[in-house]
Amino acid sequence: MERYDLAVMGSGPAGQKAAIQAAKLKKRVCIIDKKRMVGGVCLHTGTIPSKTLREAVLYLSGFRQRAFYGRDYTLKDSISVQDLSVRVRAVVGNQIEVVRAQLKRNRVDPITGFARFVDPNTLEIEPDDAEEPAVRITAEHVVVATGTRPASNESIPIDGKCVFDADQLLRLDEIPRNVIVVGAGVIGIEYASMLAAMNTQVTLIDLREDLLDFVDREIIDTLRFSLRRLGTTFRLGEKVTKIEIDDRDRVVAHLESGKRVVGEALLYAVGRTGNTDRIGIETAGLEADNRGRLTVNEHYQTSQPHIYAAGDVIGFPSLASTSMEQGRLASCHMFGLPATTTPDRLPYGIYTIPEISMVGRTEQQLTSDKIPYEVGISKYEELAKGQMIGDQIGMLKLLFCPDTLKLLGVHAIGDFAAEIVHIGQAVLSFGGGVDYFRDTVFNYPTMAEAYKVAALDGLNKI
Repeated sequence: MERYDLAVMGSGPAGQKAAIQAAKLKKRVCIIDKKRMVGGVCLHTGTIPSKTLREAVLYLSGFRQRAFYGRDYTLKDSISVQDLSVRVRAVVGNQIEVVRAQLKRNRVDPITGFARFVDPNTLEIEPDDAEEPAVRITAEHVVVATGTRPASNESIPIDGKCVFDADQLLRLDEIPRNVIVVGAGVIGIEYASMLAAMNTQVTLIDLREDLLDFVDREIIDTLRFSLRRLGTTFRLGEKVTKIEIDDRDRVVAHLESGKRVVGEALLYAVGRTGNTDRIGIETAGLEADNRGRLTVNEHYQTSQPHIYAAGDVIGFPSLASTSMEQGRLASCHMFGLPATTTPDRLPYGIYTIPEISMVGRTEQQLTSDKIPYEVGISKYEELAKGQMIGDQIGMLKLLFCPDTLKLLGVHAIGDFAAEIVHIGQAVLSFGGGVDYFRDTVFNYPTMAEAYKVAALDGLNKI
C-alpha cells in the first residue's frame, strides 16, 4: 500500500494549491480525481466555462458597443449554443493542460479514479476503468476538496432540455427566447444577466426579498436597473410550489402567491450541494450538513485534526480565488509553515453583466457597527476611458473614515470591476487612506483613474 504525507481528494483550485504547497515543502503528495474532471468543477462546469461563456456573450451580442451603435446592435443576429461552446471548449482544453503541467512540474502524483475513505487515514480509489482493481493508499494528512454540484429537488423535473441546471446550459439544443430563472444567488443572477444580454426575456424568481444581501445596496440598485433595461422581470419574495410542462411544451412555474409564470425553459439555480455523500466521510468520523458541506476551523481542519477541507465544499464564499488560498493555508498549517491571510481583505468578483467586485466593508456593515464613514464616487460615464468603452452605468465607490481618511471599503460595478478592485485591495492591506489616491498619478486615460476621481469626490465632502 502506497503511503503519502498528503492525499488530496479533488483537483479543483483548492486541491491544486494544497497539493502544490505541500510538494514545495518536500512532502510526498498525491491528488486524486477522475480523468474527465482534471481541474475540478471549477474548470469543467463552474468558474472557467461560465466566465468564458460570459465573454462569448459580450462579444457576439455586441453588448459593449451598444452605447455607440444603438441598443439593437448585435455582432450576430442569431447566437447558437455552438457559437458559445466552441470558445468554452478551447479555453477549458488549454487550462486542463496547464493544470496537468503544474502538478507534474511540482512532482505531485496524479491518481486517476474516485476516492472514498476506508478509515480516517486510508483511501480506496476506484479506477475510471471498471476492469481495473481498486487500490488503497494511506496518508498522514488528507484534504477534502471535492467541490459541489447543483442542488436538486425531487419535485423539480430537471430533464436537461426544458428544465435545466447551470451545468446543463451549454448542452441545450438552442438558446431559449424566454427563460424562467429560479434562484437569484450569484450563479442564478450571473446566468440571468448573460441570457438577458442575448435578448432573451428573463423572469427571475427568488424567495428572498432582495438580491445578494452581502453586496453594497447602491451597487445592487445599479445592477437591478441595468437588468431591467435588458427586459428582466423580477419576482422576489415569491416561492415556487410546482413546475410543470403544459400541452404546448411550455414550462409553467406555479408560485405560492397564486401567480403562474410561463416560459420556453427554466433554469433551476437554487444553490449547490457538497460532493461528500459518496466519499465515505462517516468512516472517517466526519459529518456534513444538509447541503453536504463540512465544518472547519480557522486552519481548515475538520473535526478530525489530520483531515482538512477547503473550497466550495466548506461553503461561503465559494470563490475560486478564495478556494486557492484556503488550500494553500491548509497545507501550510498541517506541515508547520507560518501563513496567514486577512478574511476582511479578500475580494469578491461577481460576473454578472455588468460585473461587480468588492473588498472591505459595505455601508450597511459600517452603519450596523456604528462606524462613521464618508463616500467618494466616480461614475464611468465621466471618465474618458469609460466613454471610450461605452460603459454608461459603471461606478467606483470608496468608503473611508472622515477623520483619519483610512480606506474602509471598495465597491465597483461595470467593465473591469473585478480587475481594478485590486488597487483598492492593496491600499486596504497596508492601511492606507483615500489621500493615497489623491496623491498618486494614474495613467490617463485608464479605468484606474476612477480611484483619483472618487477620492477627490469624497475629500470634497469633508
